Amino acid sequence: MQASAFSSSAKMINNKTGVMQSKKLLAGLGLLTAMMFASNWNADTANAKISFSVKGPFGTVHGSLSGLKATIQFDEKSPSGGSFSASVDPNTISTGIGMRNHDLKNEEIWLNTKKFPEISFHSKKIEKTEKGFKAIGELTMKGITKPVEIPFTFSGNGSSCVFKGEFTINREEYNVGKKGGSVGNIITISLEVPAKK
Repeated sequence: MQASAFSSSAKMINNKTGVMQSKKLLAGLGLLTAMMFASNWNADTANAKISFSVKGPFGTVHGSLSGLKATIQFDEKSPSGGSFSASVDPNTISTGIGMRNHDLKNEEIWLNTKKFPEISFHSKKIEKTEKGFKAIGELTMKGITKPVEIPFTFSGNGSSCVFKGEFTINREEYNVGKKGGSVGNIITISLEVPAKK
């Protein structure tokens, strides 16, 4: 009887292990399938808009960045299989005032673009949300990498589309500018990136 009971237990364990392995295999195949069918989009970098705003000593400062490079894989029907990898050139920063642009580019306390010539984002996960989608990943600026979430919308029409997103960062976390002072900590970044297949 003991041998029979042991044999039955072993069969149950083997069955459970087999079910768990099957579930993992199916999940892996599902993710692989989603990745295979994710659409590749070519960003229209010349018409992409990357803007930002931050509280300044005399009101809100608005600016823009360019030099976008991006690799986009995205399918609105299967967002989990997609990914974003993008970078901009901080040396393109423009706020409408030449002297301020010069300081932001060159001073060590600000962007120090000679030492840090790139601001980049790499997604780790893309999720569907009530209002659209969300890219969860990491933003690197001035050699510092922090987790960020970028809510975005997708408007597609056959072989063309537009991605629009907006998120905020705390400049102090990236050693940008002095702590405290008359410049606000929170920078709002807006994105509008047209793309084609």
